[in-house]
Amino acid sequence: MEPSEALGTAAQVAVALAGFAGVVVAFRSGSVHEWQTVDKLRLRLLLNNSIVPLILCLLAVWLASVDPHQIWIWRACSALALTISIGMIMSGARASSLRELKLGHGSRLLFFSFSVLGIVAMLLQIYNLAILNAFWPFYATVIFQLVTGAVQFVRLILIQPESPG
Repeated sequence: MEPSEALGTAAQVAVALAGFAGVVVAFRSGSVHEWQTVDKLRLRLLLNNSIVPLILCLLAVWLASVDPHQIWIWRACSALALTISIGMIMSGARASSLRELKLGHGSRLLFFSFSVLGIVAMLLQIYNLAILNAFWPFYATVIFQLVTGAVQFVRLILIQPESPG
């Protein structure tokens, strides 16, 4: 599969995932402002992990369409992915503390597992930026974010909301 085809498919998945956020909000009882902090975090992660891959895919498709094909495209995409990932971590760290969230054991394990995978994805972007200059590490980060968003969607649907807090 060509990079432009893969990016187009990932962009479509990202748009669908962002639409699922609207479904979650529409079918949940109460307004978003009445949700528990952990549910608000899950919704924010769902939105972030659908919008960021969409932006990355659209930018990569745009850069790949430049004629003649530039050799620095995947380095630039990895640099952008790394910058956005660090920005998301910094804003998330300011927004909430793990102690405030009252995560259960399973949620905590899932959170830390995805955190480790996110660190691996960022290290892969650094490697791609510094040495590799290939499509697959950049695309691996896009896929990681889409999978993370899909997991948050499933959790928002399956986990019953507790009383607002």
